[in-house]
Amino acid sequence: MAKEKPAEQTKVWLLPIEKITPSPFQARTVFDEGEIKKLAVSILQNGLLQPISVRPTVDGRYQLIAGERRLRACKLTGMETIPAIIYHFEDEKTAALSLLENLQREQLGPFEQARALRDLLNLWNCTQEAGARRLGIAQPTLANKLRLLTLTQEQQDICTEANLTERHARAVLRLPTSELRTKALRTAAERGYNVQQTEALVERVLSHKSKPKRTVMVRDVRIFVNTIDRAVKMMTGSGIPATAEKREQADYIEYVVRIPTHRPVN
Repeated sequence: MAKEKPAEQTKVWLLPIEKITPSPFQARTVFDEGEIKKLAVSILQNGLLQPISVRPTVDGRYQLIAGERRLRACKLTGMETIPAIIYHFEDEKTAALSLLENLQREQLGPFEQARALRDLLNLWNCTQEAGARRLGIAQPTLANKLRLLTLTQEQQDICTEANLTERHARAVLRLPTSELRTKALRTAAERGYNVQQTEALVERVLSHKSKPKRTVMVRDVRIFVNTIDRAVKMMTGSGIPATAEKREQADYIEYVVRIPTHRPVN
């Protein structure tokens, strides 16, 4: 298909809304209906200030490239047509434009943003370093955002439903197991923890996990040893000539207590 001239690419067309299909490259998975309604009111009062972007399809319809929220808001107003710029792009460029549009213009959630960045790197077939340069962000920033995708879908859903931030999610990534991460996120969500409180929770969990179990076990064993010693002393104090022998080995303590079955006759 021949490329459109620049003047044709920037021309704004009025297209029937019913002929526009959603973008398969849409990064956003959750739409705030309240915000869509506010945008619809603004469009009714001021008109649509920024046209949507589409590309033609073989069946005579148009596939959305960018402007999902604007399209939804226009549908709410009852508009039958919508201002649009028509581009003739292949899948790769369409996907890149759609993802970049979402990253730059839309208020994506942290996980939507992370998925969009991951998809862009896959689309460009490049490393994080190269992708960061193309996006104009620091490589550690990109890496931190992509790390969010190591959380399970359940954990991501907890964050989304409780409006936990990217920093909440990154805080629990320090925990060593998925079970601990889920538990920490549920606690933060149920108690309405801010970022600092969530980080403190993670510190407490890590501190508890790092305590040497052997020390606790030895302390518990000494309690039992002291109990045996006291029992032997009570018996000898009562006139029972009980004896006790204790031998400490590297991995265990051997204790032999001898109690006569008959009291000695004086």
